[in-house]
Amino acid sequence: MDNDKTILLVEDNPDDVELTRQVFTKFKLANRIVEAHDGVEALDYLFGTGAHAGRDISKAPQLILLDIKLPKINGIEVLRRIRSDPRTRLQPVVILTSSKEEKDVVRSYALGANSYMRKPVDFAEFSEAIRVLGLYWLVFNETPPR
Repeated sequence: MDNDKTILLVEDNPDDVELTRQVFTKFKLANRIVEAHDGVEALDYLFGTGAHAGRDISKAPQLILLDIKLPKINGIEVLRRIRSDPRTRLQPVVILTSSKEEKDVVRSYALGANSYMRKPVDFAEFSEAIRVLGLYWLVFNETPPR
């Protein structure tokens, strides 16, 4: 896996994208954040199709932050496709969502999510949650080789 600490942030809310970017930048936790604003964009990036045709998919993000409530293809389906493909099966995926539905938690873990995190509403809590998440997944966690 490419160790450049790239994050694929799959999020359709521009405010959450900007806040997440600010926290990662402030704490110097990621070299690069690639944004996907819906499930199709996320899958195109991961598999080098559509707008990302020809992208070197061996340069995988170190972490995927995946919202569930996405346009076009929802996050649960994106996760299912990630886990069903041998090229991305071991890719660390953290569900980062506002969903409080128990079925979403259960389905996410059943499909192989590495973690499920609800977005705190409070700005300070959200910032701290992203900081801790980044420290664990980008600094302390050992990712599998590709």
